[in-house]
Amino acid sequence: MASKSNSGKLGLWTSTSLVVGNMIGAGIFLMPAAMASYGGIGLLGWVFSAIGSFFIAKVFSNLSKLIPNATGGPYAYTRAGFGDFAGFLVAWGYCISICCANAAIVVSFVSAMSVFFPILATNTVAAVLTGLCTLWFITWINTMGVAISGKFQLVTTMLKLIPLLLVAVGGLLFINPSNFHPFNLSGMNTFDAITRTATMTMFAFVGIECATIPAGSTENSGKTVSSATILGVLVVTLVYILGSFSVMGVIPPSVLEKSLTPYADAAVVIYGPAAKYLVSGGVAIAAFGALNGWVLVQGQVPFAIAKDKLFPAIFGRLNTKGVPTYGMIISCTIISLLMIMNYSKGLVEQFKFLLLLSTLSVLVPYLLSAAAYIVVGTKKSALHKASLVSVVLLGMLAFIYALWEISGSGYQTVYYGFIFLMAGVPFYIWLSYKKHQAEE
Repeated sequence: MASKSNSGKLGLWTSTSLVVGNMIGAGIFLMPAAMASYGGIGLLGWVFSAIGSFFIAKVFSNLSKLIPNATGGPYAYTRAGFGDFAGFLVAWGYCISICCANAAIVVSFVSAMSVFFPILATNTVAAVLTGLCTLWFITWINTMGVAISGKFQLVTTMLKLIPLLLVAVGGLLFINPSNFHPFNLSGMNTFDAITRTATMTMFAFVGIECATIPAGSTENSGKTVSSATILGVLVVTLVYILGSFSVMGVIPPSVLEKSLTPYADAAVVIYGPAAKYLVSGGVAIAAFGALNGWVLVQGQVPFAIAKDKLFPAIFGRLNTKGVPTYGMIISCTIISLLMIMNYSKGLVEQFKFLLLLSTLSVLVPYLLSAAAYIVVGTKKSALHKASLVSVVLLGMLAFIYALWEISGSGYQTVYYGFIFLMAGVPFYIWLSYKKHQAEE
């Protein structure tokens, strides 16, 4: 298969694992508890967010064919549709957002490991050192080339799916129908309850775009990225919905909403007391694998911008394996500082605030990529073998869903997120000036 090629590039299965692995992080293991107070109607929230995410995935899938080998994914697509400035804004927010998200993933990994090593929950120094060692070890793996990090991602993705699938499939034999009655426990009308739960679940689909970002390092880019994106979303949707259904069916809602480890609690009912360690290990592997995937991405996006002279040249330097090592090291230094903030009493709130700010920066690329698809797709509709109407319809559906995602993230997120994005404008002005000087 493509993934077993000796070309040193990502193939279908490694690209798919990048999508699946980056979408399934440690947070999904807590989602059933967060949804419990809404009742079974939360499953419809999953369905609606999955449908909307499929529109986004289809846009990225089609764009990967229209603009093959475009490293940077959403940045490259937005730049193709709207020019340097829009592309820069997407990349600016996306890069910093990844740093904030990776810091949170490191923290969740250390938290999961505390089940096996309790000292990590009580000793700040041990927790920080564990987090730093994990981050820099994964960074080292990624400097060895995209093929190595891709294979590593494939292994960790398969490992994290095991406990999720064991609970999702095994739980079907222990479903108690009364746990779904009444179907709507929220006290809201049906539409509002679905909207609220769909808003909660949509963030679990962040990462749809990940196969598009290292497209320049992917075999048969147009076909592979397109297939990996759609396949990844389908796998994740199946795991999310089936897993949530099983956990909600096994554990009564009154108990589930108070659970700190819903998947582990369900595993105990299904397989016995020892199963909680399997699921806790799954949480740790989920965080570990997601961190690997996002570290790979965090090097590729600045590299793509630097190639277009819209970011400092150091981010565009490659090592002998073709990896933007310097960009990775700079990004991981920032992540290290952000992670340490979380373990400093006076900086915990600032850390949470940075995560809030990063949320919008993940969603804006979806919005602008959908709009760019209409611009690029209408110009190349003959090449794409799609009618003008289908291009516009898909682009609008994806655009509306992305806009709904942004509105659902809350007023505070949109307000501060907009300021966060605009803070990059002076940086763009300076880089544009330097670029203009270099061209003279």
